[in-house]
Amino acid sequence: MMSAIDPNGARDHMLLPPSVVYLNAGSFGPLPRTVYGAAMDLRRQLAEEPADFLLRKAPSLLWRAREDLAEFVGCAPHRLLFTASVSAAVSLVASSLSLASPGEILLSDQEYLTMRWCWERVAERSGLSLRTFSIPIMPSDPEEIAAAAVQAMGPHTRLIFFSHIVSATGLILPAQRICEEARRREIISVVDGAHAVASIPLDLGDIPCDFYVGSCHKWLLAPSGASFLYLGREREDRLQPLTISWGHHSAQSESIPDQRDPFGSTPRLRRIECEGTRDICPWLAVPEAIAFHRCFGTDGVISQMRKLADYARARFSDIPDLIPATPADQALSSAMTAFSLPPESRHTELQRILWDQFSIEVAVTERHDRRFLRLSPHVYNSVSEIDFLAERLSEILPAKRPSAPTSIALSP
Repeated sequence: MMSAIDPNGARDHMLLPPSVVYLNAGSFGPLPRTVYGAAMDLRRQLAEEPADFLLRKAPSLLWRAREDLAEFVGCAPHRLLFTASVSAAVSLVASSLSLASPGEILLSDQEYLTMRWCWERVAERSGLSLRTFSIPIMPSDPEEIAAAAVQAMGPHTRLIFFSHIVSATGLILPAQRICEEARRREIISVVDGAHAVASIPLDLGDIPCDFYVGSCHKWLLAPSGASFLYLGREREDRLQPLTISWGHHSAQSESIPDQRDPFGSTPRLRRIECEGTRDICPWLAVPEAIAFHRCFGTDGVISQMRKLADYARARFSDIPDLIPATPADQALSSAMTAFSLPPESRHTELQRILWDQFSIEVAVTERHDRRFLRLSPHVYNSVSEIDFLAERLSEILPAKRPSAPTSIALSP
């Protein structure tokens, strides 16, 4: 049994108000005081003397941020470029690729809605079809998911897009296996790792994808505006910048496009990253967020978050009409765990009550006619906070009906 108090003292290092029970790192991670302080100091320097900061100081800071993040996620720094968000990174890839028509784009049936919209637009513009494959309901092992993805791949599949960790439920998809099979068939693979960075052990070098996008403002607890795009298997020449700026001719004019340049980048990366004058301070503060994790031990942080998620599954098992929607197997589940709500529940009303009356921050969503309560506990959370949420839910939710199902997950 875990201690009812914060075992690491991590809460004391956060900006979170004492009255707030924050169990929603999967949407937005609150900032540690050190990360906030680093970001504000960087912005102060930018405000005081922008020319000195942007032209002289920022390049070395940017390269350090790139190196630190690349080491954290397991890739070479010249393969990693910063973006403002995961949406921006996916849109960059989607708008750049020229996919042969006729053909199809393949997605899992549990993708984040805005990501689906992105690929729908690509399909419409390129004369392609968009098809989904169904992820098994409460799979027993990762191979079930891999088999479903492989079975869906066909001779006309040009690209496959899937989440490393499903946003709605926290289900882990076997990214390595799916990308291996896609590569064998010469299918482009794009992986949405928005929820993977800092919530599970991650080594991008082990995932043979074409492109992998990740978020730093969720589990890593970096400032909003810090995400990345990892360039996988030698398809980076296909990418076209969304904004033409000073880096545009860098890669073409330099004989070594992947060598560090004077701007904290490489000619190849700068061509895509450089969008003119902008605030890159969120990127530059990423090393401080990584340092926060490492001061508690990266493995220790992940282990603590998993223990809290496991505790929530056990604690919520006694709550009427709250059904687990995430497998308990650690090969299939992350620090994020979800529970289906009663069909008649008003999920937006539940979220409002939890916040307005109890200052509890959780994600309550609706997907495919299913309603979910999603918990994203972090190292700064405690068992007592999960107990407090469980007690409030027991008061708010309706009594359990005898005919209620024993398990449920997203439907196609």
